Parts: sequence; structure tokens; C-alpha cells
Amino acid sequence: MTTKTPTASAASSKQMKNSKFHKLFLQELKDIYWAEKQLVKALPKMKDASTSLKLSKAIGSHLEETEEHVNRLEKVFRLLDERAQAKKCEAMEGLLAEATTIVEDTKSDTMVRDAGIIIACQKVEHYEIASYGSLVELAKKMEHTECARVLAQTLEEEKKTDKKLTKLAESEINEKALQE
Repeated sequence: MTTKTPTASAASSKQMKNSKFHKLFLQELKDIYWAEKQLVKALPKMKDASTSLKLSKAIGSHLEETEEHVNRLEKVFRLLDERAQAKKCEAMEGLLAEATTIVEDTKSDTMVRDAGIIIACQKVEHYEIASYGSLVELAKKMEHTECARVLAQTLEEEKKTDKKLTKLAESEINEKALQE
């Protein structure tokens, strides 16, 4: 009777799954998964609080992207043969609390509020860019090629949103806010 021995790649895969590096990757995935799910709840409030139609549309567009980001993260969990699980992200919780404070502390229907909303949104974007950039690099290092590709797609969308918000602030909202 012959016994099967695991292939080198199967053994390597099992070792990787048990590695501290892989566990770090999973913890960071869980963190950003929680963050994206919370953003799906928070973005409609920021959209409704904005005065500028262009800002409202930009936030609405990003809400649709964020819903897709959640789906992509679920795909990454599946690719890793892991259950999609969220872990409370203290950083995102703080950023969203700050966004709420900005809305509450500014007068409605003003460009000053819109400038504040853009600031809050960009803080969120920068956090997401840092998170996804790190996750892409971790995935590459572990040779999770498809995971890296999926995460990189989201990273590029986050960068585009940040640029769109900057352009909106610089082209009109900040100037109008200054005049109020």
C-alpha cells in the first residue's frame, strides 16, 4: 500500500497559510472589509449633506464603487479559501466619526460644509489607498497573483476618487467656500 505525500506546492501552501505573514494579510483584509462595509452606510449621509450637485454625484459614484469593493474583497476571501469576515477597523471608525462631526459642525447648504466633506472623504481615501497598496504588496510577496490583481483594481479606483475630489475642491468648492 502506498501513501500519498503532499506535493511541494501543497506543503508550501499549507505552511504559508499558517505563517505570521499570511495571518497579517488576513487581518488586514478583515480590517478593510469592515471599513468598506461601513463606508457603504456612511457615504449616502455625506452625499445627502452635500450642497454641490457635482460633489453629490461624485460621492454617489464612489458609493457604487465601494459596493463593488466589498464584492471584490469577498472574492479575495474566496480565492484564499477563507470565510469573508470583518474585523472592526478603529481607524475607519475614527475617520467616519470625524466626518459626522464635520457635517454637524457646519451649516447646511453651504460650500464650507462641502469643503469639509471633501476633506473627510479624502482622509478616508488616503487610508484606503494605504491599506490597498499594502495588501497588494503582501499578496504579491505570497504569490497570490489573482488576489493582488483584484486588490490593485480597487487601489486604482481609490486613487482616481482622490484625484476627482482634489479637482472638485480646487476647481470650485474651495473658492466658493472662501466667499461665504
